[in-house]
Amino acid sequence: MLGGFKNFLLRGNLVDLAIAVIIGTAFGKVIASFTAWLTAQLPATSETFEGAKEGSGAYFANDVISFVILAAVVYFFVVVPYTRVKERYFPSAPPGTPEDIQLLREIRDLLQAQKQA
Repeated sequence: MLGGFKNFLLRGNLVDLAIAVIIGTAFGKVIASFTAWLTAQLPATSETFEGAKEGSGAYFANDVISFVILAAVVYFFVVVPYTRVKERYFPSAPPGTPEDIQLLREIRDLLQAQKQA
């Protein structure tokens, strides 16, 4: 029962999806603050840019730094441990020639041997 749950957590893209949501949310905040900062630089001739007064270069820089810190935290505290655990329970295939390629090579060699005989 618990083995199946462990396989579900480690095999699927559950962690990748969670990371994408976290990074996407943080990046959305960076884009929103950049937009606010950019529109604050434009002459506010209409009421369209009224909400952009909170935007400033410092506000944008703060969100960029926040994004980079969040990405580092997610990488070092989620991605790296997840990769280690996944490699421990589901090791990568050993390096070498895949079985289908090996079979194709054997067939090629046999056909060449028949042709020469």
